[in-house]
Amino acid sequence: MTENPTLLQRLTDIGRRSLGMRRRIPSAPPQPSERKKYKGYSQWRLVWRRFLRNRAGVAGGIVILFIAFCVFFAEFLSPHHVSTRYNEYTHMPPQRVHIFSEDGIHFPFVYAIHGYIDPDTGLRKYVEDRSTRHTIRFFTRGDRYSFYGLFESDIRFMGAGQGNPFFLLGTDRFGRDLFSRILVGGRVSFTVGLLAVFLSLTLGTMMGMISGYYGGVIDNFVQRTIEVIYSFPSIPILMALSALLPPQWPGYLTFMGIVTVLALVGWGGLAREIRGKTLAIRDSDFVLAARVSGSKDGRIIFRHVLPAMSSHVIVITTLAIPTFILSESTLSFLGLGIKPPMTSWGLLLSDAMNIYVLALYPWLLFPGLCILVTVLAFNFLGDGIRDATAPFGH
Repeated sequence: MTENPTLLQRLTDIGRRSLGMRRRIPSAPPQPSERKKYKGYSQWRLVWRRFLRNRAGVAGGIVILFIAFCVFFAEFLSPHHVSTRYNEYTHMPPQRVHIFSEDGIHFPFVYAIHGYIDPDTGLRKYVEDRSTRHTIRFFTRGDRYSFYGLFESDIRFMGAGQGNPFFLLGTDRFGRDLFSRILVGGRVSFTVGLLAVFLSLTLGTMMGMISGYYGGVIDNFVQRTIEVIYSFPSIPILMALSALLPPQWPGYLTFMGIVTVLALVGWGGLAREIRGKTLAIRDSDFVLAARVSGSKDGRIIFRHVLPAMSSHVIVITTLAIPTFILSESTLSFLGLGIKPPMTSWGLLLSDAMNIYVLALYPWLLFPGLCILVTVLAFNFLGDGIRDATAPFGH
């Protein structure tokens, strides 16, 4: 009788071990650091972690942030004022920055430049005067500028001294520093792209959600309107609408007119994508539950449908920005966009419209290189965000 309980207890312990039912000693409650360590990731945090694994997308985002920083602080980073003309340095090639000279190693400097007329070609050429050096200094004084109307200053990031030639990317036909004009023009192109995307996305999201949610006659009307817009070639219709802007308008009105024209032409594609996403969401369980609970259509659209497609909206926004930047550059290149004294990458690129100019002054193509890098960076970023949000967008 005394051995039976022992045998029974052993069999019970073996059964508990096999079923994973072994008794455990209660442990102390987990510390806050341990709870934070094992805390579940939210959807946006998972998207961020997946995005960081996409090297091309991360590289595109870094490039965009760098360009945005440069164009935001354009006046501070540019060595010269955007409209300052140096008549003795017209169509000057990019200036070489030196560290070594005949008498040793120095802080980065440039030599003085002298121009002359070539008697054989009749063109103006430039040579370095190695007897005179101009040291490149940082946070030096130069032309005065206004920082977005908040304050005025003459402190610039770098320069070779006021009045001394320092043209990293050369000059244009009026002797204006191309590097400074690229920085200021990039801000205009960047802003046009962002504002045009904002307006077109607002209009496209509203029309797309209404079209997809209600369907029927409303859907047919919106889709036929989009088809009429897209039945015309994009460039001619942009040119026609831009030509309607009064030429006597000041620069800021022309700027807003170009933004409006781009938004009116570009909202159709965004509306179609939003409509397709709305069609996939409107019959979801959470939307049906909201209808059953008595929610109105406006509340369902803005509180349930729109947040459900937020990741998709971010993706199409990122991929649409390069299109608007290219459209603005095209209009400005053709003389129908931004007008002087304002400048943009497309307007700067219009100085290199013929083969003769390109053969003699190839540095005038630097604005086109900026457009190429910016468009590729936005495309890489958009692809990275799309890949990161793909598992959560369906």
